[in-house]
Amino acid sequence: MKPSRWLAAGLVAVATAAALNVVPATAGRPYDPTTQSLRDLAKRHGLYVGTAVDMAALDNAAEPRYRELAGSEFSTVTAENVMKWESLEPTRGTYNWGPADELVAFARQHQQRVRGHVLVWHNQLPTWLTEGVADGSIDTAELRKILRDHITAVVRHFKGQIWQWDVVNEAVSDPWDTPSTLHYKGFWAQHLGPGYVADAFRWARAADPKALLFYNDYNIEAFGSGNPADDKTQFVYEMARDLRARGVPIDGVGSQGHLGTQYGNYDTLQVVAALRKFAGLGLATAFTEVDVRSQMTAGVQAGDSAEINPRLQASAANFSTLLRACLAERHCLSFTLWGFTDKHSWVPGAFSDPPEGLATVYDENYRPKRSYQELKADLIYSGPPFVLPRVPQQPRR
Repeated sequence: MKPSRWLAAGLVAVATAAALNVVPATAGRPYDPTTQSLRDLAKRHGLYVGTAVDMAALDNAAEPRYRELAGSEFSTVTAENVMKWESLEPTRGTYNWGPADELVAFARQHQQRVRGHVLVWHNQLPTWLTEGVADGSIDTAELRKILRDHITAVVRHFKGQIWQWDVVNEAVSDPWDTPSTLHYKGFWAQHLGPGYVADAFRWARAADPKALLFYNDYNIEAFGSGNPADDKTQFVYEMARDLRARGVPIDGVGSQGHLGTQYGNYDTLQVVAALRKFAGLGLATAFTEVDVRSQMTAGVQAGDSAEINPRLQASAANFSTLLRACLAERHCLSFTLWGFTDKHSWVPGAFSDPPEGLATVYDENYRPKRSYQELKADLIYSGPPFVLPRVPQQPRR
């Protein structure tokens, strides 16, 4: 016997609610998706929505709202600083695991996954390392061993607890650097040559066969000229293609997504095209450090709505562009904000001439901004046939 059309409608409602991970709506209590968190709305897409976490803010008893939102709105967390080398190993051979372990415990308590950031970067290195290389007490052979030992120690310590590792971060120059032709840049390339990139991935895989291993960089949201001499996205694409061809265990490419409302930036289709090209290499993708900063003109600082409102609207549009592109490409596994409140944003400290800010989705009083609402709307109103569940990535051997 076929169920009546009313019963059938009820079954559809239950199935839909299950897909959305909510209690079924009733006539007296209709389902309101706008009350759901970002993490819950992303579940039906198989997408993880995350944030970088400032451990000082997380531990501040005077700011319970920070801890509450970090635990409730997001399904992944990234250590903003406490997994960087200068924090983990301030003295050679002596590791300070405490703050990073605390973040992992926080994630476990809130059923979140962890993005490990970062194993190899030319910034925020301990002085014992950089000074040792500078004064010649650490030679090239020893430096390579130090790098291998650090990667091995860190990845083994967190083995089984990290979903994605940013293995190598920002290894490629920018067109405005000297020389302007794109190249491998920074401390590690200078002292070990570009081969350190492949080595780092191999050492990380040996230490944890199950973590996903990412290359992470900024200004790779869309392709430009297609010439690797001046198109950073093309340079990274060819680097990743070469690593894959040589059997290096790279699993994904992370696009940081640091944007600014004063720039032209990208449309959604441009970003989708880039994500799909990386997916064509068999790689996962992720947006790993998303924020959208604005110039803090005198008018903005004085509270002039004619200057503030266009910036808030442009910010929301840029956040939305990146999220919609991620939703459209099934190999885009996660979308991480680089902090969620203007009260604890890295932007004002890093961009002071001219001053910049307004970069996150909550204001300094933890009130959601237009950008937050647009992210939520994208997650609510996106779906089949063009937005489908994520394609899981298996770690490469």
